[in-house]
Amino acid sequence: MNFIKSIFRKKDEPIKSYSDFWNWFQKNEKVFFEIVKNHNNIEKGFFNKLSPKLEELKEGFFFLTGMYNNETAELIITVDGNIKNVVFAEELIASAPKIEQWRFTALKPSSNINDTAIKMADYTFNSENIYFYDNELNEYPDEIDITIIHNDLNQENRTTIINGTYIFIENYLGELDFINNIDKITIIGKPEAQKELVPITKLKDFLIWRQKEFIEKYEGVRYNTENDNYIALEAELENGNKLLAVINDELLNWNNKASHPWIAIFKLKYNGKNNNGMPNDNDYKTLNEIEEEIMQELKDFDGYLNIGRETANGEREIYFACKDFRQTSKVFFNTQQKYSMKFQIDYHIYKDKYWQSFKRYN
Repeated sequence: MNFIKSIFRKKDEPIKSYSDFWNWFQKNEKVFFEIVKNHNNIEKGFFNKLSPKLEELKEGFFFLTGMYNNETAELIITVDGNIKNVVFAEELIASAPKIEQWRFTALKPSSNINDTAIKMADYTFNSENIYFYDNELNEYPDEIDITIIHNDLNQENRTTIINGTYIFIENYLGELDFINNIDKITIIGKPEAQKELVPITKLKDFLIWRQKEFIEKYEGVRYNTENDNYIALEAELENGNKLLAVINDELLNWNNKASHPWIAIFKLKYNGKNNNGMPNDNDYKTLNEIEEEIMQELKDFDGYLNIGRETANGEREIYFACKDFRQTSKVFFNTQQKYSMKFQIDYHIYKDKYWQSFKRYN
């Protein structure tokens, strides 16, 4: 009889919400704790059980685990640098129940430089062999563009050293500060350096100073939408298809672009094969309705500026410049889920303080 029961044992309920996930985790947390504490078959007993549950909840979640101290295990939910998933990792951890002997953390935290050391493929990454310097850009003074130098980097090991150095910097700064505080990073070897090398131990202080300057410069800056001036652009592509763009020309000439450093692009694919790449009447109507729905959620006075849209080759792209990426991530994701049966939808969010992505419209 016991054998029969084990065959027909009820499967776990599907994970559809944060509460579903934490209810499942609480049922297994004692077993998980012992596995992590004793490092006993951790891949099969913990990793292989947790991964599919996180995947059910949301694609793009990763995790780290280990003992925070002798009595407490820690689970860190990370997004591996994917900006559009940051808010969901933060929400998941914010919804976590208090469980004795467990600590839950959203995104990889920063670490003390003395505790930050990595070994990869016989190479080391630590405060003794990594340096940096700032690349001052006269044309883009708010851009935080830094060069990282690893003593051992050469042509043969370039890929390995670059990957290891990225991991080192992210672990040192923490995942969120790495995303927020660096606009561009280049990794080179010592012979390639063109400026005096600064110890990597000073990187955090440098970034705090630059970020403080940036916040003070743009605090309270607002764009006056009464000056909006949308222009229509039309072109013929090499394949003979049409390109139509509606762009806020006044906004693209605004002097305070860096106050809205995050660019968000919402992309919808439709069938334009028989219409010079353009949508048919029904699709055109639905595309406009979707754009209007997004704009109702992303208000200009909350820090979301509509740059415009472009339609060509069976795709429509809708453009926003944003003060922050969290609300945009949620609105775009929810809209994608809502209309996934109608259109193939994707979206991208990235930092571009001077909106260089849209130079083609100037």
